[in-house]
Amino acid sequence: MKLAQELTYEQQIIDLRKALVQSQRAEAKAKAKTSDMVDAVHEAARLSLLATPRPAVLPPQKDTRKAKAEIALVHLTDWQAGKQTVSYDINVLTSRIEDMIYKVVHLTDIQRAHHPVKDCVIMLGGDMVEGVGIFPGQQYEVGAHLYEQMFAVVRILESSIRTLATNFEHLTVVCEFGNHGRLGRKGDMPSGDNIDRMAYQIVLNNCKDLKHVKWQMSDDWYQIFAIGNYKVLLVHGDEIGSFGGILRKVQAWSTGVVEPFDDCYMGHFHTPTALTLANGGRVFVTGSPESHNEYARTFIAAVGKPSQRLHFVDPIKGRVTSEYVCWL
Repeated sequence: MKLAQELTYEQQIIDLRKALVQSQRAEAKAKAKTSDMVDAVHEAARLSLLATPRPAVLPPQKDTRKAKAEIALVHLTDWQAGKQTVSYDINVLTSRIEDMIYKVVHLTDIQRAHHPVKDCVIMLGGDMVEGVGIFPGQQYEVGAHLYEQMFAVVRILESSIRTLATNFEHLTVVCEFGNHGRLGRKGDMPSGDNIDRMAYQIVLNNCKDLKHVKWQMSDDWYQIFAIGNYKVLLVHGDEIGSFGGILRKVQAWSTGVVEPFDDCYMGHFHTPTALTLANGGRVFVTGSPESHNEYARTFIAAVGKPSQRLHFVDPIKGRVTSEYVCWL
């Protein structure tokens, strides 16, 4: 009896070892497949860059006025490129972001009538693509394949940056990716293997000729940066379980979970709003350029109007001086 049990245990160990080896092989194969896809994307981007020469972009003439300067802060997020509804697709997205960039330039010119606005910071908040397979039934809401989604974002984003680069003496692009850019279901692949992030990297490569444009990007779930004395926390927003939990979660982050910050910016919820923290800081939730989101209408009972966000910041006093929700 004892011998039979020992033989059974040995067989179980052998079976477990086989299962472990098979699991490790499957994981390695999946990672290799992802790596091959990433390499193919970057190679396609390189060839596209060679085939399409970019016109030279020069920064504007320097503003020599002695008045205290402010800095433009642009939040572009939740484009959901590739999503198709009765009133939204890639062509509509292109038009609305062109409108947004026009508004940024126009509102900046209004500010400049009073004081210099030499620099601009662009926050890219994630969910720039709609993705595929993010949730059950998504295939019925997608009008473009993932490859087409990504290069639509690259095209629109590069055009936006080049336009703003002609209007500001210095441009900084801060990048965060969203949950719709992930590959497969949550947890299937490393979080850094994200279509948003790939699109950002391609645009960065395409814009290397713009010497007055700087980039900040990592595979972290948040970005911290400073505009003078104004410290900003940028997240996508999917780290928060529900809209009602925003204040509680950001309050927790402000207790030392992340580096100190004054205000937090996020997207994800597609509903523009501003909330005040206990320490006087604020949480700015930015909307999306999309329209007719059936999920939001059905499950959240909300309909967000197409929008993005533009602020102007006093870098010395470390605070926002003007706030614009730009309706699109």
